[in-house]
Amino acid sequence: MDKIIFTEEFCQPENLFPFTLTRQVQDIRVGILTIREKWEKMLGLKSFDKKEDDYKDLERSVHIDEAVGNGICYLIHSNVIPTHSLIKAIKKLKQGEFLATTSGNGFVYRISKKEINGRHKIKVGKSILFDEALHTIQYPWDIFQLNDFAIRQDFEILTKGRKSATIPKSNKTENPAQIFIEKGAIVKHSIINASKGPVYIGKNAEVMEGCLIRGPFAMGESACLKMGAKVYGATTIGPRCIGAGEIKNSVMFGYSNKAHDGYLGDAVIGEWCNLGAGTTNSNLKNNAGIVKIWTSKGEQQAGNKCGVLMGDYSRTAINTAINTGTVIGVCCNVFGNGLTPKYIPNFSWGSDGVKQYEIEKALEEINNWKKLKHCELNEGEIKILKFIFKKF
Repeated sequence: MDKIIFTEEFCQPENLFPFTLTRQVQDIRVGILTIREKWEKMLGLKSFDKKEDDYKDLERSVHIDEAVGNGICYLIHSNVIPTHSLIKAIKKLKQGEFLATTSGNGFVYRISKKEINGRHKIKVGKSILFDEALHTIQYPWDIFQLNDFAIRQDFEILTKGRKSATIPKSNKTENPAQIFIEKGAIVKHSIINASKGPVYIGKNAEVMEGCLIRGPFAMGESACLKMGAKVYGATTIGPRCIGAGEIKNSVMFGYSNKAHDGYLGDAVIGEWCNLGAGTTNSNLKNNAGIVKIWTSKGEQQAGNKCGVLMGDYSRTAINTAINTGTVIGVCCNVFGNGLTPKYIPNFSWGSDGVKQYEIEKALEEINNWKKLKHCELNEGEIKILKFIFKKF
C-alpha cells in the first residue's frame, strides 16, 4: 500500500512552541484543514508519522523500514503546506528521487524498500529542483499569517464539483458563489460578505442571528458563532469551537471557546482552551513597532501584528488583558491584575507571581472541560501531559 510518512526531523518543531508540545507539526490547523488532512486529500493516501522515539510516538508512529512494505512511501517534511503545483511535481517523481529547494534541501522523498538500507538508513538518488514558492510553518505566527492563503486553497479542495446547501433567505450575502454551507449547518439572519474571500460553514455548524462575517472565513464541523459576533478574515473557527465578540485573522484549532465579548486578533488558540468573558488581546504595539515573541531560542520578530499564541488546555479569567505578542504555554490558568506577562510557562497558575499547577488537579479540570463537549482524556493525552509537566 502506498502511503505518506511525515517526519519532524528537519522541521525544528521546538520553534513552534507551544503547539508542538502536544501534537505533531502535521496536525497543526491552518486554513480549514490540518496539514495532515491537506496532504491526505491532495495525494489521496493514508498518512503515518515517522517514529522519533519520543513521548509523542503514538498509534500512527511507524519505523520506515517496517512501514514501506511492497509499496511506495512519500517521506514528507511535516511543516510543508501542499499546493497544486507541488502535488503535480510529486506525482512525477520516480523511485528514489526527491524534491529539493533552490538551496538544495530535500523535503519530499519517494522511496521503496530498495532505498532502505537499515532502520535509520535511506539511500536516495536524484534530486529534482522545485523552484516555486514553498509554504512552510516555521514559527507560530506563520499559522495566522498563512491563513488567508490556506482558507482559499482548502475551500477550493473541499467544494470542487460540489453544491452548497441553500443559503436561507433571511441572510444578506455578497458574492454568494463563494459561500459554501455543508449539510446540517444552521445559518440565519446574518450578513455574510464573501467579496474579499470565500466563506465555508462546516457540517452541523451554527451561525446565530446577527453575525457579521467577512471572508475569508471558515467554521469547522459542529462549531458555533454566537449572536452578534463580528468576524474579519482571515479567521478559522475549528471543529466544535465557540466564537463570539470580535475576531480577526485568527485560528482556533478545535474544541476551544471564545464565547463572549472581547477582541481576538492575529492570534492562534490551541485545543480545549477557554477565554473568559471580556478577555481581549492586543495585537499592535502602541508605537506600531515590530512585535518580538518569546521562543526557546530567544526573541524573534513576528512583524507589526501579533496577538496571543495559546497552547492547548489553557484558560483565562474574565476581563483578562493579554499583552501584545504573548505566548501562553500548555495547561495554564491565567488570571491576575493588569496586562499579562509576555511569556507564561506551561502549567502556570495565575500570571502574577506564577505558581505551578498541581498535575493531578490539572488533569481533573481538563477532564471536566472535556466532559462539557462529551469527551474525556485518553491515555495518550495523559501520557503527553505528564511528560510535559515533568520535562518542560
